[in-house]
Amino acid sequence: MNQHKTKNSKQIEPLNVFGEPLKSCCQDPVTGFYRDGFCKTGTNDYGTHIVCAIVTDAFLEYSKLQGNDLITPIPNRHFNGLKAGDKWCLCISRWLETIKAGVAPKIDLQATHQYALKYMTIEELMPYGIE
Repeated sequence: MNQHKTKNSKQIEPLNVFGEPLKSCCQDPVTGFYRDGFCKTGTNDYGTHIVCAIVTDAFLEYSKLQGNDLITPIPNRHFNGLKAGDKWCLCISRWLETIKAGVAPKIDLQATHQYALKYMTIEELMPYGIE
């Protein structure tokens, strides 16, 4: 992954698919593997939650049918459930599945981690990007 150091620290800053600093995907609901609002990934993120999607009803129903119910609230995990229009960090493999299934949600490319480029080119991602 091509990342760079921030100006004031030695911490590595994640980049988006344009090679720019990764933007927050969503703070309400708080998304991301690390529940910090960003579609960052790391060695413990086996699902590679790097795609910032704007979920649709079609996507949510598809995901539920695949065994990942993102609609039903789980209060003890501070999860209120998603509704169409919410942004959420998706696993790249699930998002690629949705393309084949014809239910791929649009994505925020500014908030999608550059690691997505290991799976698709920027030209392939662009048609799914929001304005």
